[in-house]
Amino acid sequence: MSRKQKLSRKQWLIRKQMALALVVSMISGMVGCNKEPEKVSTEFKCSLPTETSCSIKVAGSYSNFESLESEFERFYEYYPNVTLNYVCLDDYDNTIASALTSDEAPDIYVTGSWMLDDEKMKPVLECAEVLSDPSLNINMDCIRKGARWTDEKGDVIMLPIFTRSYGMLVNMDIFEKTGLKIPNNYAELVDVCEKLKAAGYENPLMGANGTTVSAMYYAFAFPMFCDNVIGDSKSVKALNNMDNTAGNLMRPALEKLKTFVDYGYLNPAACSEQIADDYDAVIMRFFEGDVPMMLGSGDMVSGTLKRESKSEAFSAKPFKYKFFVVPLGDEGGYFLDAVNLFFSVNKNSSNLNMTNEFIRFLTRKEELGNMAAIKRLITPTNDFSLDEVYSSLDGFPQDKAFSYQETGLNDNVNKEFRAATYNVANGLMTVDEAVQKYGSLWEEK
Repeated sequence: MSRKQKLSRKQWLIRKQMALALVVSMISGMVGCNKEPEKVSTEFKCSLPTETSCSIKVAGSYSNFESLESEFERFYEYYPNVTLNYVCLDDYDNTIASALTSDEAPDIYVTGSWMLDDEKMKPVLECAEVLSDPSLNINMDCIRKGARWTDEKGDVIMLPIFTRSYGMLVNMDIFEKTGLKIPNNYAELVDVCEKLKAAGYENPLMGANGTTVSAMYYAFAFPMFCDNVIGDSKSVKALNNMDNTAGNLMRPALEKLKTFVDYGYLNPAACSEQIADDYDAVIMRFFEGDVPMMLGSGDMVSGTLKRESKSEAFSAKPFKYKFFVVPLGDEGGYFLDAVNLFFSVNKNSSNLNMTNEFIRFLTRKEELGNMAAIKRLITPTNDFSLDEVYSSLDGFPQDKAFSYQETGLNDNVNKEFRAATYNVANGLMTVDEAVQKYGSLWEEK
């Protein structure tokens, strides 16, 4: 197991001392919670003595975690004697359990929704403190419904930090140039694609031609599929049991996907030829500037900011772009809320009070929004104002927004759908064949 420490307390103090020497006249008297902090932090009130001294360790799998380090610095404004360190663990999923029982166990550690259904992760979750315990005074009201996950007891043991959804990056300049409006429903999406092709855009929609959750088929059709079955316990049960007859529930989504391929709005062969993977390659292809709509996940969007300068085409001719859900329904699209990173608190932490104080500080729309904006992922709060790229999600209809946990579907259903869409789009199966083979599609992939 190797570890990498980010922004030690000593490094922070050196940086702070240099800043003080340069601007002492501007910040004199601004100490702990008695100072007037910047606007984003005005609501936080310390519940522990500000002179408290201790060390808190956060463990995760990111090789670097700039957004978390930003929060460390913001927290130091309130508790200047607290030391916060981030530790990157190699092979995180297989080492976090042993790390939690070691002499150097982390106080806070990264968790994922998949751990709730993985028996091997039971020891990891057993170490997690119940953050929804009223006595902790951790106010989660700012976290939107779709980002809230609970264990089988209904307790919140994981705080959502970053979320993502599925949809498309839209080149806003192309739409402005062609005089077209962003489509709001299925009929408008078809109409826009037809007009874009007539205007010379050979591939109105593109994406990675694969079976991952970041590939184009998942982003295009899976949210619609989820909307079709959510709340229907009989359908969900049949799908989870790999009941062959349940495959027909995929049909509406598969038929729309097939239509887009048949009409040439989506060309799997061209996508395979021009896009090698579902992350770096798909972003760089989008930055060429001739793709109106690029399908993918929020993870793809998170990589755009750092790659703008790496794209010669984008650097030479930058354009405005935004993220939208795919409007595949007659009344619009579907916002599938997914959390890709949680924090859990080690209930055995030797500094549990201050650890909970940091979590309480973090569980605010300003801090969660700051972290998401730096990473360019979707904030778990309802405030999308910090990143213009996600501004389309402001005021999204609640009846068209849901989390994967709410669907009740298990991961095997997820895989079957991904295999079905790939096979249909690439002409390997008809819609009827994909429907009939439900339950064995992923195995035959």
